[in-house]
Amino acid sequence: MEVQIRPIREREIPLLEEFLYEAIWQPVAGERLPREVVHSPALRPYVEAFGEREGDCCLVGEIGGRVVGAVWCRCLHGYGWIDESTPELAVALRPEWRGRGIGTQLLRAMLEELRRRHVAAVSLSVQRANPAARLYPRLGFRVVEERDGEWIMRCELR
Repeated sequence: MEVQIRPIREREIPLLEEFLYEAIWQPVAGERLPREVVHSPALRPYVEAFGEREGDCCLVGEIGGRVVGAVWCRCLHGYGWIDESTPELAVALRPEWRGRGIGTQLLRAMLEELRRRHVAAVSLSVQRANPAARLYPRLGFRVVEERDGEWIMRCELR
């Protein structure tokens, strides 16, 4: 089963709300947040009017004609904010596709795309206790700040 990594299609942009929800680390399965949380003022900027801002970039992973994951970035003052010139990245997979290396493939492809676009660095935020936090250092991300158990990480691209 091979994953095809490609730019998101305009008609697929509404999927970003679903992936934003899946990007929220929720360690207790029976205590998940309501899906409406993606409409909160803190999260809405990650997906609102995506594709309309300069620098918006999204890649998806597709298997068998179905989008199973996404990685996207844009400049915003979000959880992983570092400065005005550093876009923030988010990545998520449908739960049934986690742990198969697809997230790593998506992230590597995004970092390469950002390099092609001459982006100097990218940031993200991740809960320190999230198992995904172990992946980011292998891809070049370094912790630049810690806030309440959350790491703000930066990856230099030049």
